[in-house]
Amino acid sequence: MRKVNRRLALVSAIAMSLAMVVVAPAKAALPTVRIEVGGLSKQIYIHAMLAQQLGYYKKYGINVVLTDEAAGASAEDDMLTGSVDFVLGFYDHNIDLRIKGKNTINVATLLQSPGEVELCRSDLKGTINSPADWANQKGGVSLGVTGLGSSTNFLTLSLGAKAGVPQSAMHSYVAGAGTTFIAAMKNKAIDCGMTTEPTISAVLGQGIGYVLVDMRYGSLTKAALGGPFPATCVYGREDWVTTHPDLTQRVVDAMMDTTRFIESHTAAQIAAKIPADYYAGTGIDTYIKALNDELVMYNPTGKMPSLGPRSVLTIDGRGKLASGAWTVADMKNVNLRATYTDSYVAASARDLAKADKYPNYFSTGAGALKS
Repeated sequence: MRKVNRRLALVSAIAMSLAMVVVAPAKAALPTVRIEVGGLSKQIYIHAMLAQQLGYYKKYGINVVLTDEAAGASAEDDMLTGSVDFVLGFYDHNIDLRIKGKNTINVATLLQSPGEVELCRSDLKGTINSPADWANQKGGVSLGVTGLGSSTNFLTLSLGAKAGVPQSAMHSYVAGAGTTFIAAMKNKAIDCGMTTEPTISAVLGQGIGYVLVDMRYGSLTKAALGGPFPATCVYGREDWVTTHPDLTQRVVDAMMDTTRFIESHTAAQIAAKIPADYYAGTGIDTYIKALNDELVMYNPTGKMPSLGPRSVLTIDGRGKLASGAWTVADMKNVNLRATYTDSYVAASARDLAKADKYPNYFSTGAGALKS
């Protein structure tokens, strides 16, 4: 009888242990957000990978999958079809899409200037001294852009229109960035082209091009374009943002924490966190110098500058009207206030302070989201 009781007790203990194993809560997976970037290695989009390298996405309780695209227009298409949730790209896409009846919204403005430069081939120096000279090239001028429908395409057409160059004289050529842009210049597939760092430094360092128009920051942007041009932002479909406010907030929190890192560290310290292949074409020293020169293009507040939307509409509108892509009525009727919100950035100050005090609050603590 005692043996039976002991056996029953043992069986009961094993059963209870198994039950405890079964009911023990498993560690919840972090909810996933998909972000696509039109060129992850570009300094204008540094937030995307820097946040990943610093561990900020997980710090705020999300798993972010980053995907790379050659141009912002392609990333935009993937976002509209639902393949990705957000795009890190230029703000002007939100205006263009709103005019086309596709409602997207910018939730954090990361750059207060475009960081772009119009370069021309070295053999054209003295022939092309300003965009106005594009009109004088026999057969027109071949202008490199990252993609048709990209912000570089919008800005290139705007520069030409501002200088009085007929649309028929400007031929857009998809040159991409980095090695493909450099090859297009070397092979004379393009006469001039718009690009960013580190491609700018690579072209200048190899002596194959010169600066025609510099729009990288502040006074340079205003002189070239006629006004401010807030650029890189985090944007997504308005319906997705509305139905996923918690995930949107976590993405913005990570981006604003990254902005804080950029503002409080030197170019060399920032570059130390970037994958080495991002500066393989220029070398680390050149990459750091370029980054240091344009640190002022990053937006310390994350909020949309008050004159930004109207200025972007006007700047892009020059080329869009000339090409027939927009009408005067389009520009008059578009609801600019609906193209962005500062509410998530405003709320991020509270979240950053909480994460500073309680490092695991959003990842595994009381503020963690369920996947």
